[in-house]
Amino acid sequence: MNKIKKMTMGFLMLTAMAAAGCAGGPLTSREKGAGIGALGGAAGGALIGTAVGRPGMGAAIGAGVGLAGGALVGDYMQGKEQAQQYESNQQAMQQNQRAIDRNNQQILRPRSEY
Repeated sequence: MNKIKKMTMGFLMLTAMAAAGCAGGPLTSREKGAGIGALGGAAGGALIGTAVGRPGMGAAIGAGVGLAGGALVGDYMQGKEQAQQYESNQQAMQQNQRAIDRNNQQILRPRSEY
């Protein structure tokens, strides 16, 4: 087996192991961004590497750069999602507090008003 095939097989095995390790639950935006970046970077790196005669090295470098870039973008997206979730939770808490206040007022009203 030549060197390029060995590198490709190693890369595929690492990718499969990483994917299996993430099978514990739904992926976060950070993980999705990192995965998409790594795959896109590997594909782009392989194309560039093929042009200079080193597709395996190009794929490896591209995957690393894509992973880092994708993780940064995914982290930003996850931060935005968390901020939106926080705001939604705050609104729900305010609505619940208003309902509690209304219920407390009804409890404290004299029975003759019923």
